[in-house]
Amino acid sequence: MFKIAKANAAVPLMPGLNDNKRNHEMLSQLSVSEAWSGDFSSGVIHLGEWSSMLHGLSTRECGLLSLIRCYEAKDRTRVLELLEQAATHCSSFCFSTTIIMPNGLRQPLFCMGESNGFQEKYSGSITGVFIFPRFKLEGARQITSRQQEWRL
Repeated sequence: MFKIAKANAAVPLMPGLNDNKRNHEMLSQLSVSEAWSGDFSSGVIHLGEWSSMLHGLSTRECGLLSLIRCYEAKDRTRVLELLEQAATHCSSFCFSTTIIMPNGLRQPLFCMGESNGFQEKYSGSITGVFIFPRFKLEGARQITSRQQEWRL
């Protein structure tokens, strides 16, 4: 799934979709989520602790190509195109893929985000959230199990 749409910050949150305790608990039970951001003027993407670890990175800052190199090969070009498109105009986007780790483990990944702030050339930013589901892919060992303690 790869989607991009024109951003509309004026759209209010839908009733009942606020981040109440029950929704947060359910999200935590089924997945690990972590925010990330990027600065178009520097090209640097800032990740959280789990995102950098699951992407196989030794640091929490990286470039776009370093970020997507661990994605399933068939998805890399499409994710790159999607994020490059988001870098050219204010938009919202989402995609899903699988992270392939060096040890062969496979971690599903969902990403949602938006880009904004293009008033000057080479400016703007991108923000998003990675969601790592806590389920096992067929033929792979589970990475994000409920029994593990997550300290984000």
